[in-house]
Amino acid sequence: MLAEDNPWVRHGSRTVFENPWLRVREDEVTRPDGQPGTYGVVEFKNRAIGVVPVTTEGDTFLVGQWRYPLGCYSWEIPEGGGPLQESPLAAAQRELREETGLTAQRWTYLGEFSLSNSCTDELGCIFLAEELTQGEAAPEGTERLAIRRLPLAEAHEMAMRGEIADAVAVIGLARAWRHLQCPVRPVTRSFPGLGEPFSGP
Repeated sequence: MLAEDNPWVRHGSRTVFENPWLRVREDEVTRPDGQPGTYGVVEFKNRAIGVVPVTTEGDTFLVGQWRYPLGCYSWEIPEGGGPLQESPLAAAQRELREETGLTAQRWTYLGEFSLSNSCTDELGCIFLAEELTQGEAAPEGTERLAIRRLPLAEAHEMAMRGEIADAVAVIGLARAWRHLQCPVRPVTRSFPGLGEPFSGP
């Protein structure tokens, strides 16, 4: 068997819980060691979308909010969920505008990521947003947001030393920092067609 072959065999599946945002299923499987087992999987109905906005002066914007599941305050990049039927770019543009009031003329795809991939199928992607224009934010009713403008270098350091712990923010800031220093063409495995910079509102 090749190292990248799938060693799991699924025999059946049932839904344990479902709401508008996710579905929890249990699969009856044969494990890689040949033994029978049950595998619980959380299927997400949205993609995770993160945006790193960068001004011509080299500043970025962080979004602060209370994260209910963790019971703590979190500084993050503009981010949220994009429905599977919505293009990742459209979701990124919407999230940036809703949370910060910003629109961008130049968008660059910075690659995909997976979150908690031992128990969920959640995929996401990161965008760099440049050539910014400030407008009015329109956060959702579940969000009470604070916006902080600071140098991208400072935000990157906050992520690297763990002061920013949100996974999407850490990935986004690390990739944006690297891209602006030395561009790397991202893999477009799950999101084909996003590899070229896009200009437009």
